[in-house]
Parts: sequence; structure tokens; C-alpha cells
Amino acid sequence: MSMIRDLRAAVRPSLRKSNTPYNDYNTTRDPSASSAVVDCAVYRDGVRMPDLVSLTPREAMRRVHEGGGFAWIGLHEPTEAEFAGIAAEFGLHPLAVEDAVHAHQRPKLERYDDTLFTVFKTIHYVEHAELTATSEVVETGEVMCFTGPDFVITVRHGGQGSLRALRKRLQDDPELLAKGPSAVLHAIADQVVDGYLAVADAVQDDIDEVEIEVFSAPAKGSPRGIDAGRIYQLKREVLEFKRAVMPLLRPMQLLSERPMRLVDPDIQKYFRDVADHLARVQEQVVGFDELLNSILQANMAQATVAQNEDMRKITSWAAIVAVPTAVCGIYGMNFDHMPELHWRYGYPMVLCGIVAVCLTIHRTLKRNGWL
Repeated sequence: MSMIRDLRAAVRPSLRKSNTPYNDYNTTRDPSASSAVVDCAVYRDGVRMPDLVSLTPREAMRRVHEGGGFAWIGLHEPTEAEFAGIAAEFGLHPLAVEDAVHAHQRPKLERYDDTLFTVFKTIHYVEHAELTATSEVVETGEVMCFTGPDFVITVRHGGQGSLRALRKRLQDDPELLAKGPSAVLHAIADQVVDGYLAVADAVQDDIDEVEIEVFSAPAKGSPRGIDAGRIYQLKREVLEFKRAVMPLLRPMQLLSERPMRLVDPDIQKYFRDVADHLARVQEQVVGFDELLNSILQANMAQATVAQNEDMRKITSWAAIVAVPTAVCGIYGMNFDHMPELHWRYGYPMVLCGIVAVCLTIHRTLKRNGWL
């Protein structure tokens, strides 16, 4: 029986959110521990070592050096002071530490001596009843991962992308977790990319809705097209999504194709699956951007056509009104000697002539599509 069977099932994020706080192993907290540390544990042969109190990072590494295994330390938005001790304990590179503390980094993969530093952008779809010009469609966060021979340090920024459920699922599969820190790195990458897939499907629904509104026949009396601000806002959100997906493709290809001492060979092959899913999302996001460009141009063209139609109608009625205006203007001049000025039937004949000419112009313009 393969040690990595059911890998995908083990690391796939559940669509259901747990309402139970993750405190199975942490009953009390060491006052000396950093307030940014969410969880700190030691794993040997894929099993979490039981602790009476929460471990500090230094205590976790002491136990790793004494009995083997690896330490997994999770932090949430640490300050420079909170992260300084951990960085010194694990010998993290200052440049990577600066990126981890200040966040707002592009997805990337960097190697510093015996440590891999990976940055992921997490994407969360924001539910909304109706898309408006100010709707927030996607919300971003960040997960940084320091992967060493015997430790994993995850640093999370933002309110999304919690790793608690992921840690619990991995602990339920000791065979997988026994593969070491690279198994944790793969699980994080897989969860992030699976989140991209879910967001891409939701954004596709928003784009379909906008597309239908733009190209459907408007109700009688309603203007053609929709508010361009809605399309532009959706395009901005897709651009944010694109910034998270595009730079991550190269790191996933490196993890899946290039042999690395810190990545277990049995785990490395599964990075190919993550890279394939990421490539699929990349194609979708690029397609979203191009489609929104086309929809925006079509909406603007419809608005221009509607304006041209209104101008033609205004011009047509102006031409019709010009006939009685011209006739009444001519015969409104107070001259004594004017043709047919004192003719008995002149007034009704002029009125009939005006009506006949106006009707002729109206019929001609309507036949030509101007009215």
C-alpha cells in the first residue's frame, strides 16, 4: 500500500467551514510565547507530539533536535519584534524575514541556503446580492511559507486563508505528514490553488450575468446597455485575481520539475497536479480579462448607437417642425402686398399644405429608419 495514497483527498480543502475552535492540543498558553503564534507543534512519523502546554518555537526545535521529526509553526501577521526571535532561532534570511513581516509581496519561490521561501496570494470570493460599480468581488490575503529540513514556518496575512483546517486534515493522515515539511508545502499550495478554482467559477457567473445584460434586448423605455462602472469594477477585481495567479505559475513549475533536496521525490510529482490546475486558472483569468474588454467595448458601442438614434430622432422632428416655422415666419411679415395675402381660402390652404408636407417628411424619415 502506497504511503501517499489518497493524497488529494487528504489535502483538498473542505467546502464546509468548521465552527469548532482549534484547541484540541492547546489548553494553556505559555506567556513567553509570541502573541502572533497561532499554533506550534512537533511531528514525528506524521504524528503530532502531545503537549501539556503550548510549545514555544525554541522548545519545539529543541525537541526536534533531540528526537527527530519536524516543527510546524504557524503565525498570523507578526510584527518585527515578534518575528525577530523566530528568525534568529531558525536562521532565516533577513530579506525573507522583511518580506514575511511587511507582506504585499508577489507570489514567488526563493531559496536561501537550506530554506525555501514561498509566497502565495490567497483569494476569497465576496458574496454580493447585486454587482454594482463599488462591489468588492474578490478579497486577497497572503501566506508565506519557510520550508527547511526539519521545520515549516507559515506566516499568514489577511482575514482569509486560515490553515487550521488544513493542519487538522494533515494530522488525520500520518502517512502523508510523515513525508516531512515538503508535504505541508504541497498541501498549502494545493489549498491555495483549489481556492483559485472556486473563485474562478464564481467570477465566471458574474461575467455571464453582465454579458447577458449587455446583449439582451432592453425593456421598452429602458436605455440600452448597462452602467459601464459595473463592468470596469469587475475588470479591476479580475486584474487583482490575475496578479495572484500569474506569478505563481513559474514557482509551481520549478517545484514540480526541478529536483530539490528539500522536497521529497514522492511529493514532488504531486506538484505537477497543482501546476496543471494553476495553468487552467491562468487560462480562465486571461480569458476573463479579454472577455470583459469585449463586453466593455460592446457596451460603449451600444451607448453610442443609442445616442446616434436619439440624435436622428431629434433631427427628424426638427426638420418636420421647420416647415410650419418657415411658412408661418414668411406670412407673419407685415407687408401690404404679398401673394395670396387677401385670398379668401388662403388660410385653410396653407394649413393643409403644411400638414401635407409634414406628413410626407415624416413618412419618408420613418421609412428610412430615422423615426
